[in-house]
Amino acid sequence: MKNSKILIYDGSFNGFLTAVFIAFEEKVPVSDIQKNSVRQSGLFSETETIFTQTDKAQRVWKGIQKKSNSAVKNIYFAYLSENKGIELLLYRYIRKLFANKNSIHSDYSDGVVLKISQLARSVGREKHRMEAFVRFQLTQDQIYFANIEPDFDVLPLISKHFKSRYADQQWIIYDVKRKYGLFYNLHQVEIIALDMDEVYANSIRKNDRFLGEEYSYQELWNNYFKSTNIKSRINKKLHTQHVPKRYWKYLSEKKTAI
Repeated sequence: MKNSKILIYDGSFNGFLTAVFIAFEEKVPVSDIQKNSVRQSGLFSETETIFTQTDKAQRVWKGIQKKSNSAVKNIYFAYLSENKGIELLLYRYIRKLFANKNSIHSDYSDGVVLKISQLARSVGREKHRMEAFVRFQLTQDQIYFANIEPDFDVLPLISKHFKSRYADQQWIIYDVKRKYGLFYNLHQVEIIALDMDEVYANSIRKNDRFLGEEYSYQELWNNYFKSTNIKSRINKKLHTQHVPKRYWKYLSEKKTAI
């Protein structure tokens, strides 16, 4: 009987899929799957480092696609949730997917399926919020720049939206929590890392990295936002549900509330 193993991967989605492939191919009793940046030793488990192999990752992904398109979305979105223990939960989900002839993605009587579905929906909501709440500021280099701080790692999910919407402008959307961003150079979107010494929120305090006119435009937008609100009809509780306070420091229309 084989000892259970903790599979250690490089933190990429392809790395995770490679670990799943190895677990299936070698019939490894998996006790956990962990990123190498957060690895923890198990008391009774061996560890095995998995090296990312794109061909093996693609074989797993194509197998999932053949089983269920809905499962594809659920798996990727849930992975981006970064929920503690998500790799092992997804591994169990994928095992169930391949073990059943019928689709399992809507079998909410199964605790694993239900949890993955809930996480995927939460990530989907955060994706839509980021697409609505990103506020760009024009830098001295003529690049539109925005900080975000989402609950989940949604940058890979919003790239297509902003590339399509702002195809004629250079822009950067930077996730200050995860310390990486997207840069669109008018041709393609690249993943970048910046050495940032401060977070550029839409603050009243001016910063010389941005054009002076930018603050004038923000002030106009802020005044317009205030003038179109009718105080007697404001439902603060409902408003906060739609625009949670954790996003306010990046919204130009919320300067006076920060």
